[in-house]
Amino acid sequence: MTVSDKKEPTQDREDLLRILKFRFEKNMHRHKDIEWAKVQAKLDANPDKLWSISEMEITGGEPDVIGYDQKTDEYIFYDCSAESPKGRRSVCYDREALESRKKHKPENSAMDMAADMGIEILTEEQYRELQNLGNFDMKTSSWVQTPANIRKLGGAIFCDCRYDTVFVYHNGADSYYGARGFRGSLRV
Repeated sequence: MTVSDKKEPTQDREDLLRILKFRFEKNMHRHKDIEWAKVQAKLDANPDKLWSISEMEITGGEPDVIGYDQKTDEYIFYDCSAESPKGRRSVCYDREALESRKKHKPENSAMDMAADMGIEILTEEQYRELQNLGNFDMKTSSWVQTPANIRKLGGAIFCDCRYDTVFVYHNGADSYYGARGFRGSLRV
């Protein structure tokens, strides 16, 4: 089943919208000059996107609106949980890395999970943008989209925030840790 075949959120639709609205109103600094009614209208018109938002919520991402793209007429959601989403940790970077592990394979990869959820993993630039909206990953880290030249050599990159600074690190793409997950974005 593809993401577009999934029309209903995994959790109760009204509960999910109530949670999203509460988070939206509580964190107005993330989305100044954006009205909830317009965001909800977009969600109502795009059930497959609401399904993806539901998956972000269920896995601990605490999705919230962080912007609006006037060119595409889309609201932008990022995972805004304080730490890397709990339901998306202990994963290696991608399918190739998962298949290359001979022993102690993780259950999944970040790229596969994101694709299954219908979201994109944050880029380094998006991760830095998120850090301007609050304090995130003060104890955990998150995989970010890795440039092809690094991935080709077997590596992948991840970020965290320590000492009021965003740090970008590298690791083998097949590595996984209990404190490393990934954050996603979705346009609605």
